[in-house]
Amino acid sequence: MTKYTDVCIIISMLNNIYLSIKEASNWASNYLGKEVTISNISYLIQYGRIRKIGHNGSTQILKSDLERYYKSINKSKEIAWKEKLGQDLNWNLSFDNLKEKDTTKHVHRLHPYKGKFIPQLVEYFLDAHTDNFKKEQYFYKNDIILDPFCGSGTTLVQANELGIHAIGIDISSFNSFISNCKINEYYIGEMEKIIKDITDKFEIKVNQSNIINFENELIDQLNIFNNKYFPVPEYKYKLRQNLIDEYKYGKEKEKLFLSIYRKLISKYNVDLLKEKPKTFLEKWYFKNVLNEMNFIFQEIEKIKNQNSKKIVSLILSRTIRSCRATTHSDLATLLEPVNTTYYCHKHGKICKPIFSILKWWKTYSKDTVKRLKEFSNLRTNTYQYCLTGDSSNINIVKEISKQNKNLGEILKNRKIDGIFSSPPYVGLIDYHEQHAYAYDLFGFKRNDNLEIGSLSKGHTKQAQKDYIKGISAVLNNCKKYLKKDYNVFLVANDKYNLYPKIAELAGMKIVNQFKRPVLNRTEKDKNAYAEIIFHLREQYDGQ
Repeated sequence: MTKYTDVCIIISMLNNIYLSIKEASNWASNYLGKEVTISNISYLIQYGRIRKIGHNGSTQILKSDLERYYKSINKSKEIAWKEKLGQDLNWNLSFDNLKEKDTTKHVHRLHPYKGKFIPQLVEYFLDAHTDNFKKEQYFYKNDIILDPFCGSGTTLVQANELGIHAIGIDISSFNSFISNCKINEYYIGEMEKIIKDITDKFEIKVNQSNIINFENELIDQLNIFNNKYFPVPEYKYKLRQNLIDEYKYGKEKEKLFLSIYRKLISKYNVDLLKEKPKTFLEKWYFKNVLNEMNFIFQEIEKIKNQNSKKIVSLILSRTIRSCRATTHSDLATLLEPVNTTYYCHKHGKICKPIFSILKWWKTYSKDTVKRLKEFSNLRTNTYQYCLTGDSSNINIVKEISKQNKNLGEILKNRKIDGIFSSPPYVGLIDYHEQHAYAYDLFGFKRNDNLEIGSLSKGHTKQAQKDYIKGISAVLNNCKKYLKKDYNVFLVANDKYNLYPKIAELAGMKIVNQFKRPVLNRTEKDKNAYAEIIFHLREQYDGQ
């Protein structure tokens, strides 16, 4: 099999066209009808999607390899997905022409969050355009939108961009915190100075410890080891061709490097994880990381401007999420803490856990300022706010009047025009637990028992009944504040067919369904997956 493959490669090389990385970028852009950058091509080479050919002393690839790769991923994706998910799949709502930088634009990536939808989906239903699928405009400038399952605030941010007022509600106080940080206004110059002052002090503290020397030597040793046993891109190409047993080879080399790692731990006297942790932070963070995050936390406590204090706290939260003692591939799932270097399936080499948060703090500080500046240029003179509370019984007018006087005044004179929201799915995510580190560090109150459809409740028949009861209760409460001819849009993966009953109990009628493929998932499951946007209106007698 190997000899046959080698012969095919030789024949292909004799009859094909060589492309430089730049030429490949231009060719792919024309072929796909959208921008493919030099970095995109380099990624394909680095991760073994296409072969690197050493030709005339420079990195080149075969045009046939590139064409074969794009055909394999694009040729029949729409057809294949429709065969699996149904011919009613609306491919226009796949947004497959967008890059990740578009779907995570400006403040949408201020903090990781499981289960959020992309901003373009919100735009599609909130903006003024119509097409063959969206045949009417549902919302207008200066309308009021409600998101009773606000999550990380995507609806609020996009409402602001479109000149629409918006109110969010979430049972998780940390979710509300993320949402409000995104739509708050900041004195950017003052914020940059605050961040610089904290960073300067933090760097002095870190440089006084031995952790930098330890990490530098560890990284040097890893580079030598990985270049020898996991050369790029040859190793990853061999993996894709099934020429290496990744599990066996990775475990073998992981064990080989452990002796080097342990000597360095001993040499620099580095403390690892607590043997009997009492908190989430003690379980998932090395002692030095805990000391560093506490140092920054104490500096944040000194900030007087409340909005600046909140956004710098969010930077710290984003930082510590990335610095948990776990593997790169398990960062979102947290299976077991990792005390040692390990073979990383995501990167195809030996990787290390995090021993200092300095690099990530600096990276996320810079990125946050950049994203806030980008959003400030798009802001409209409208109001948005996310309340912390139970959407099934909260008095929206009363609570908004307490927290945001401008929105409160608007609500006194008119009702809310509609809802755009993505309720939690049945038995999928524990929304408090995914940010347990932040609850521990900042002391936010937890309301796990009030989550609807949480992972811990499973997806049994009883869980489904409770879900129907919970979602319909939210809709019934929110209806009190909606105008008569409202529009409600709920994004859901309704694999248990619960939403017809939910609509009935809420006195609503499903008037349309938009079934969309979800292409850009961050989870490990890359299988064909769809969600439905249910359009609901009031159920009148006789309808």
